[in-house]
Amino acid sequence: MATDTLKSTTGASGLRRLLLDNGALTALIVLVIAMSALSGDFLTTDNLLNVGVQAAVTAILAFGVTFVIVSAGIDLSVGSVAALSATVLAWSATSQGMPVVLAVLLAIATGIACGLVNGFLISYGKLPPFIATLAMLSVARGLSLVISQGSPIAFPSSVSHLGDTLGGWLPVPVLVMVGMGLITAFVLGRTYIGRSMYAIGGNEEAARLSGLRVKKQKLAIYAFSGLFAAAAGIVLAARLSSAQPQAAQGYELDAIAAVVIGGASLAGGTGKASGTLIGALILAVLRNGLNLLSVSAFWQQVVIGVVIALAVLLDTVRRKAGATPVAAGTGGNKGKQAATYVLAAVVAAAIVGATSLLHGGTSEAKSQKIGLSLSTLNNPFFVQIRAGAQAEAKKLGVDLTVTDAQNDASQQANQLQNFTSEGLGTIIVNAVDSDAVTPAAKGVNKAGIPLVAVDRAVNNADTAALVASDNVAGGKLAAKDLAEKLGGKGKIVVLQGQAGTSASRERGAGFTEGLKAYPGIEVVAKQPADWDRTKGLDVMTNLLQANPDIDGVFAENDEMALGAIKALGSKAGKSVQVIGFDGTADGLNAVKAGTLYASVAQQPAELGRIAVRNAVKVAEGGKVEKSVMVPVKVVTKENVADFAG
Repeated sequence: MATDTLKSTTGASGLRRLLLDNGALTALIVLVIAMSALSGDFLTTDNLLNVGVQAAVTAILAFGVTFVIVSAGIDLSVGSVAALSATVLAWSATSQGMPVVLAVLLAIATGIACGLVNGFLISYGKLPPFIATLAMLSVARGLSLVISQGSPIAFPSSVSHLGDTLGGWLPVPVLVMVGMGLITAFVLGRTYIGRSMYAIGGNEEAARLSGLRVKKQKLAIYAFSGLFAAAAGIVLAARLSSAQPQAAQGYELDAIAAVVIGGASLAGGTGKASGTLIGALILAVLRNGLNLLSVSAFWQQVVIGVVIALAVLLDTVRRKAGATPVAAGTGGNKGKQAATYVLAAVVAAAIVGATSLLHGGTSEAKSQKIGLSLSTLNNPFFVQIRAGAQAEAKKLGVDLTVTDAQNDASQQANQLQNFTSEGLGTIIVNAVDSDAVTPAAKGVNKAGIPLVAVDRAVNNADTAALVASDNVAGGKLAAKDLAEKLGGKGKIVVLQGQAGTSASRERGAGFTEGLKAYPGIEVVAKQPADWDRTKGLDVMTNLLQANPDIDGVFAENDEMALGAIKALGSKAGKSVQVIGFDGTADGLNAVKAGTLYASVAQQPAELGRIAVRNAVKVAEGGKVEKSVMVPVKVVTKENVADFAG
């Protein structure tokens, strides 16, 4: 009896240790089971490949960050370094006419150089890793904007193939991800520097006393991180067919999260490539599955935050329980580890069979399902587009799924891929950028799903209809009305939208063109405020210090205009005339109050209604106009009461 009890206890303990030591893998399996049970569209070949593509950039970044975290460091700059490396490649290969091979090498060298600077500041400058890499985050992003002048740069076609597929089905980004993962595993497990990383992370002082050149090792560690960031930036830009200066914002947090979820400790000394890959896949599966389930983008952030917190708690529990995740190259039962992965594969195969039976008999009328990908929901204009679209969908009795790309072209590409794998009747896209959305839009075309563009065009892809206002014409109207209000002369400043976005370029180009008729108007300053009211307030406050005698302000949207009004105080609507763009509710209220002279109104709710109307008609095989232009008008205090919005 005692022997039986002992065996039972030992077995329970072994199972407990197995779960603790493979917590990330267990979590991934559970997550796949849950998503497969909840959505019949999840466990398809196309969608699983989508998950791989969507995990690729985060995983490649995370592999580089793994080196840093294993050595008890942190790197917050990888997202910005990725954007800078891609921008350098595109700029050197196009604007400078450099051979593509040399441009790629220069991009990789840029990433390594950024990593070396981080390592030097940390090792020899004695800066905390958090501060050094935070500084590089800002520097690299700024250089990316300087080189590109805030506009996307077309990527060389020979490199853009990195975003394609082999044989028409195997995505190249997935192959690059696997390759970089194998390199990471080799470096950590089979090289002197890999063993040094674990030693430094375990006890830096002991490593130094044992003869390791810690400072030089840290230079190499951060150089590796920069190298992997450059590779991730190239893959990301290849997916979008353009180098976006604002790309990969916030990706450093996803990369760190993937490493931690994968079992590495922020205290250093533990971590492995396979765990990091699993962590990246968990994040990708979460986002993909939640999109398929039509979960709000806001709630998605909450869920992912909870998962990260639970991962850190699991790490704490694991260390307290005495679990010892195997550090690559430091021993451990490799046969047992391999058996664990084989067991996971068997379980996954069983899930595939079970869920296929579970969803095999379902038949949804997907022609009555529409997907809408909005560039952002952190702006009243796009919130009104959503409201109009939802109202029309309810009226017509169709199922509308709305997603928020959060002004991230890569995230929007993921959303379009997810919609495509669902096989929806029609997809509506409000592009973050008209060029960056093209590859994903072509994927929609290839799947035979009609695509409707709203507010912003989709370049070089087939759209059934474009429902939009003319941003260029609106910019010209704004220039004309502001210039005439100032009597044809005066000094003005321009608050620009997020650098690189097509809406900002078009509105700015129209305004510049319109001012040519008024040589007495001088633009004394132009600064981006990223479509944001708070940034509009801050930027306008700063501009007033250098230009206290301005007569007018043109803001490329109402949110920035409202921030400018706050900065101007009593001057707004009196000595300084401000004109905005969009015709949002708050903007029109400011027009009524007299603080905002005018807003170029686009009727966003009407854009949403017409887009859904056209999407339904196309899904049912009807014909629609290729271009549907909703008129823009300048709304001032005199006519604001007549404007319906």
